[in-house]
Amino acid sequence: MKVSEILQVKGNILYTVTPDQPLLDAANTMAEKDIGSLVVMEFGDLVGMLTFREVLKALHQNQGSIGGGTVRKHMDDHPITVTPDTEVNEVRRIMLEKHARYLPVMNAKTLLGVISFYDVARAVLEAQSFENKMLKAYIRDWPTETAD
Repeated sequence: MKVSEILQVKGNILYTVTPDQPLLDAANTMAEKDIGSLVVMEFGDLVGMLTFREVLKALHQNQGSIGGGTVRKHMDDHPITVTPDTEVNEVRRIMLEKHARYLPVMNAKTLLGVISFYDVARAVLEAQSFENKMLKAYIRDWPTETAD
């Protein structure tokens, strides 16, 4: 299974923010949309990722207040990306090794979407469920040998 298959199932809703937006606005968007990440775009290019992890760090640094900083001050400015052709097992390895819960999907310089740890887990579970059903059907229809 490839990343492109996960994106097809997930759909193409994508939330972005600019690096110069206030962090408070970005956090409000994340809360209102019930999402864990925003892609940071500037002049049509991916320049960073903002996840709930960075928002929590900002809250900690400001003793419980989000502060007046911008997204640029708090974003991950070197996000790990994958391509539509990246295999799901490779995505799982990257997510586990790098502690990345969200990965932008890029086709050259074009942002296609973001896949989350949840998206990957759901896709793997659905694939395993399908395999399980196929194996059970195969076993159920197993030809019986007749003794002569």
